[in-house]
Amino acid sequence: MIQTVVKRDGRIVGFNEQKIMAAIRKAMLHTEKGEDERIIYQITDRITQRGDSQMTVEQIQDAVEMELMKSSRKDVAQKFIAYRNQRSIARKAKTREVFLDIVNIKSNDVTRENANMNADTPAGMMMKFASESTKPFVDDYLLSEDSREAMEHNYLHIHDKDYYPTKSLTCCQHPLDHILTCGFIAGHGASRPAKRIETASVLACISMECAQNEMHGGQAIPAFDFYLAPYVRLTYIEEVKNLEALMGEDFSDMYDEPLIDYIKKPLDGLTGKERARQHAINKTVGRVHQAMEAFIHNMNTIHSRGGNQVVFSSINYGTDTSAEGRCVMREILLSTYEGVGNGETAIFPIQIWKKKRGVNYLPDDRNFDLYQLACKVTARRFFPNFLNLDATFNQTDEWKEDDPLRYLHEVATMGCRTWVFENRFGPKTSIGRGNLSFSTINIVKLAIECMGEPDQQRRIDLFMSKLDHMLEVTARQLDERYQFQKTAYVKQFPLLMRSLWIDAEKLAPTDTIESVINQGTLGIGFIGLAECLVALIGKHHGESEEAQQLGLKIVGYMRQRVNDFCEQYHHNYSVLATPAEGLSGKFTKKDRQEFGIIPGVTDRDYYTNSNHVPVYYKCSARHKAEVEAPYHEMTRGGHIFYVEIDGDATHNPHVIMSVVDMMDRLNMGYGSVNHNRNRCMDCGYENALDNLERCPKCGSTNIDKLQRITGYLVGTTDRWNSGKLAELNDRVTHINHGTRDLFDE
Repeated sequence: MIQTVVKRDGRIVGFNEQKIMAAIRKAMLHTEKGEDERIIYQITDRITQRGDSQMTVEQIQDAVEMELMKSSRKDVAQKFIAYRNQRSIARKAKTREVFLDIVNIKSNDVTRENANMNADTPAGMMMKFASESTKPFVDDYLLSEDSREAMEHNYLHIHDKDYYPTKSLTCCQHPLDHILTCGFIAGHGASRPAKRIETASVLACISMECAQNEMHGGQAIPAFDFYLAPYVRLTYIEEVKNLEALMGEDFSDMYDEPLIDYIKKPLDGLTGKERARQHAINKTVGRVHQAMEAFIHNMNTIHSRGGNQVVFSSINYGTDTSAEGRCVMREILLSTYEGVGNGETAIFPIQIWKKKRGVNYLPDDRNFDLYQLACKVTARRFFPNFLNLDATFNQTDEWKEDDPLRYLHEVATMGCRTWVFENRFGPKTSIGRGNLSFSTINIVKLAIECMGEPDQQRRIDLFMSKLDHMLEVTARQLDERYQFQKTAYVKQFPLLMRSLWIDAEKLAPTDTIESVINQGTLGIGFIGLAECLVALIGKHHGESEEAQQLGLKIVGYMRQRVNDFCEQYHHNYSVLATPAEGLSGKFTKKDRQEFGIIPGVTDRDYYTNSNHVPVYYKCSARHKAEVEAPYHEMTRGGHIFYVEIDGDATHNPHVIMSVVDMMDRLNMGYGSVNHNRNRCMDCGYENALDNLERCPKCGSTNIDKLQRITGYLVGTTDRWNSGKLAELNDRVTHINHGTRDLFDE
C-alpha cells in the first residue's frame, strides 16, 4: 500500500490518492464518454493497495497508464498518455524558440526581462540559457499542483523562479561592521580587517559583490555612515602620525581629541598644533573623498553573477551625527553630485537618505546641512531616495538619540523598495536580515472574472472570495519554497551564512540553514490595484473616493490575511507593493488574449505598479500622495512613492524638500522624485529636455538618457521590456517646473 511519494525534487511527502483521481478525471473530461466515477475509484484503489509503500511520481503515473490500458476506457488512457507527451513536446518547442531568440540577440520581453542585465553578451546569454531552461524544471518538479496551475492560468507570478532550485534567498542588509572588524572568507581567499578608509570602502564593495553571487536579489548596507565613521578617525590618526614623523614632534594628544567636523580649510595664518590639526583634516577629507569616489566607481563597474551584472546595491545613511559620520556622508554626496567617469550619473548604489526629526530634518538639527545637500544631489542625480524614519510604522521604542548603536533600531530599505523590520523570531531590526522570497498575485484577473456579475456589491464580494483563495494558494506556495530553501547547507553560502545573516555564526558548514532563515520575510505582492478597481466599479482610486475606499479595503484585507498566515505557518509574512519590471506586461498580455481589450483595464501594455495611481492620470503631487499614503502602512514588505517633475530640477532642490515634507505630513514611508536627465557622452553637456536626440552643444547623437525603471536607474531604455517602455511613454508630470508649494492644486 502506498504511504509516501518521492517527488521529482527528492522530497518525500505523504501519499494523496485525490491527485490520482483528479488526473484520471481530467483525462476523462477530454473524451466523448466523459466521467466514470466507478472506474476512477476502482483504478485509484487498485494502485493504492498494490503499490509499494514508497513510490516516485513517475512510477505512480506509469501505474495509472497501465491500469487505464487494462480497463474498458482505453480512450482515457490515450488522452492521459497524450497529455504527458504533449507537455514534454510543448516544453521542448518553447525552449527551442526562446533559445533561438537569445542566440540571435533579439530584443523581446525574454531577453529584456531585467534592464540591469545585458543579455546580448556571452555571459548574459549564458544566464538567459540557464534561466529559461531552469523554469520548466521548476514547474515540473518543484511546484505543487496548486501553485503550478495558478501560474499557468496567470493568477500568480513567482519571482526569481529560475533561482528556485539553488535554494538561494532574495536579499540581505549587510552588518558591515562585522566585515570591517573581522574580515571574511568567501571561497578561496581571506580578507583582512580594515585599518583605513580606503580599505573599508573596498571591503564594502567586495562584501556586496560576493553576496550577490550567493543570492538572487539585491544587497544593501543599512548604516553606511555609522559603519565607515571609525575608519575616518583611523585615517585622521594616520595623517597625524605622518606629521609627527615629518616634523619630529609629539601630537599624540590629537589622536582621540573630539572634532566638530571635517572641513577642508586653507592653512594660511595657522601655526603649531592648530596648523597640524587642519593639515591632517584636509588630508583626511581628501582621502575620504577618493574612497567614496572609488566606492561608487567600483559599484558601477565590478560585475557579479558570471560577470554579467553590476551588483544590485543600496546604501542607507543620514543619522550619524559624529564628525566622522558626517564626513562620510558629505563626501559620498559630493562624489555622487560630481558623477563617475566623465561626469555621468552613477546607476548604483541606490542611495537612501534616512530622514529623522531631531537628527537631520529640521533647521536646528545637527545634520540638516547634509539633508540640504542630499536634496541638491537628488535634484541632479536622482539619488538619494528618502526613507521616512518618522513614519509611525518605521519606529521602535528601542531607538534612543544618545545610543551610539541606535542604527540597530532604524529601518533600512533596499533595491526597488524591499522593507524588512518586523520580526516574530528575533530582534526588530533590518540588519543581518532580508527577504527569503516573494510572489505576486494578479488581482486584475480576479476582478475581470467578476465583471459579469451585474450587482456591484455581489461583484465585490465575489472578488474578495477569489482573492482570499489566491492568498491561501500564495501563502502555501511561499511556505513550500521555504521548506525547500531551509534544506540548504551553510557551506553553500560561504559569505552570507558565515558573516552576514543574523545568528549564522552559530552554525557549522555542514549544518542546514533551517534554524536561522526564519528571521527573514516572505512577501505576498500584488499588481494593478488601479485596473482592478476599474474592473470592479468603473474607476480607479486616483479619480474616485469610492474606489479609494475599496482599494483600502482590498489591501487592508491582504494585510489581515497575511497576519493570519504568520500564525498559521510561523513565518514573517508581509504584504509587498510589488515593484513590477518584467512582470509589468506579462500579466497584461495574457489577460488581453483571454478577455480582449477592456477600457481602463487591459487596453495598455502594462498593469500599474502595485497601489500607485496610474502613471497616465494627470493630477497634482499632493493628490497622488494623499491617495497612495494610506497604503504604505499596510505594505510592510516594501513600498515607494514617486512624483514626476517637469523640467530641469538641478537648480530646484526646494522641490525635493517639498516632496519630503509631503511624505512627513502624510505618514509615508519611502519615496523619491523622477525627472529627465540627458547627457552628451562626447562633450558632457546636460539638460532635461524630452526626447533629446542631438546635443545642442557639439551635435553628437551619443546621448545618455537616464530614467528610473522601478526603484533603480537605467542609462538606456534599449534594455527595457515592452511593458515598461509603454509605461514610460505614458508618464505624466505631477509638479510643474518652478512650483513652490506642492500643496497647491
